[in-house]
Amino acid sequence: MSSTRDAVLPIAPPGAEPIVTERLRLVPATLALARAELEDRAAFAALLDAHIPDAWPPQTVVEALPLFALWLQAAPACGGWFSWYALARREDGAASVLVASGGFIGPPLDGEVAVGYAVLPQFEGRGYATEMAGALVDWALAQPRVERVIAETEWANPASVRVLSKLGFVRSGNARAAEGLRFERGRDAAG
Repeated sequence: MSSTRDAVLPIAPPGAEPIVTERLRLVPATLALARAELEDRAAFAALLDAHIPDAWPPQTVVEALPLFALWLQAAPACGGWFSWYALARREDGAASVLVASGGFIGPPLDGEVAVGYAVLPQFEGRGYATEMAGALVDWALAQPRVERVIAETEWANPASVRVLSKLGFVRSGNARAAEGLRFERGRDAAG
């Protein structure tokens, strides 16, 4: 496997399409969305066609938002390999609500991508993390040159460990961060 990233080898379809699950619509970040998220909440809501809760973004991603925007600016053709927004669809026809974000830390490297996810506290415990992460992992494993998806989490976050276990991930070592674990799921694992 090559260690060249998507900027050189097209790995994902340009402008990855939204993913629709039972309750969510996952929208891949674009540079316009990332900039609006940082600079103009009303424009961000309009671009997503969704209600943005006052608590947005989840605390675990606040510091990473400018980095995600820089990545999208540097590699706009890598649609899908960075952030995704999870919109809970409403049956009553009202605007969807932004409940979570997730995504990858860039295109595949040596057949591997790292997934992460975060749900706003008021939407935790409803299965959104499992639904979102499952759809993202399935999407990634359907892409060329992806053989496995990894995730790292802390023992202090048992909910995340449960999500990964439900999705067929197995422990594969220690995380880079202290007191954390690394999990992985290969193309042949059932989720």
